[in-house]
Amino acid sequence: MWAVALGSVAPGLVGLLAAEPSGGEVKLVEQPDKIVVQIGGELFTEYVFRGAPHLYYYPLLGPRGLPMTRNWPMKQVEGEDHDHPHHRSLWYAHGAVNGVDFWSEGPKAGRIVHERFLELKSGAESGLIRSANKWVAPGGEVVCTDERVFRVYARPSHERLFDFEITLKAGDREVVLGDTKEGTMAVRVAESMRLTQPKKKPGQGHIVLSTGVRDGQTWGKRAEWCDYHGPVQGQLVGIAIFDHPSNPVHPTWWHVRDYGLFAANPFGVHDFERKPAGTGNLVIAPGQSVTFKYRFYLHEGDEQQARVAERYRQYVAGGL
Repeated sequence: MWAVALGSVAPGLVGLLAAEPSGGEVKLVEQPDKIVVQIGGELFTEYVFRGAPHLYYYPLLGPRGLPMTRNWPMKQVEGEDHDHPHHRSLWYAHGAVNGVDFWSEGPKAGRIVHERFLELKSGAESGLIRSANKWVAPGGEVVCTDERVFRVYARPSHERLFDFEITLKAGDREVVLGDTKEGTMAVRVAESMRLTQPKKKPGQGHIVLSTGVRDGQTWGKRAEWCDYHGPVQGQLVGIAIFDHPSNPVHPTWWHVRDYGLFAANPFGVHDFERKPAGTGNLVIAPGQSVTFKYRFYLHEGDEQQARVAERYRQYVAGGL
């Protein structure tokens, strides 16, 4: 069982990349059920905070405006698989929080409910969405709360860059983030990017860990970052997720699948390494909290062409 503790800060990066021009102002447009995020006047994503059991971001548009995530279940598009309806583009959830399943959807699953916005900020260099939310069990009990920060950077059109930070808070009783593979910081990549296509036909996508492990060997392995890349509309693009070294469990395990699920999950030791059930539990004491930080780098090319390892070192050093 893991106890909540602060991780050490990684050493600084020697030499950052030369500054690049921004891609234009990040603008947030508030609507009754979502926040529309634009970069340089072009749609990047929408933060949907009403109308579903979870909070999610859809669409997620990458380099040159290419769609980086599956459309279903938000939108019907011919040729897409209709498995796992809870895989809503980009989201954060977990399958065992004090025994409640917040990963799945249905009458027996919990709901993550938007409570209020703490800050909405457009800007020339970045945009910021800070919100407070409640994790509600099927019977109506609030199991825990969270405060999450979504910070989008104004980058040139050949890449997209954003940070996701979430602080999970316990109320008057402890919160156990349970040992299960079903979680947590997740994205469902575009169908054409998949490592395998329907009926296990080989796909054109690839999965790469910072350790060098690739493709079908990546599931359940630990690494500082993971990159999932493949073709979208005839162009090679990828999504890299960076696990911050200050996270309580670092490097994280990767719940990354050949069919397109791509998730950082620091709690699934029982499933990933076949250790006794509960080994990966993380306990938040009453009145305490735990914070997880991730960066998403949406890029052109494969992990080498996009210099993913270098960009991870920049992230650790506090740069872009």
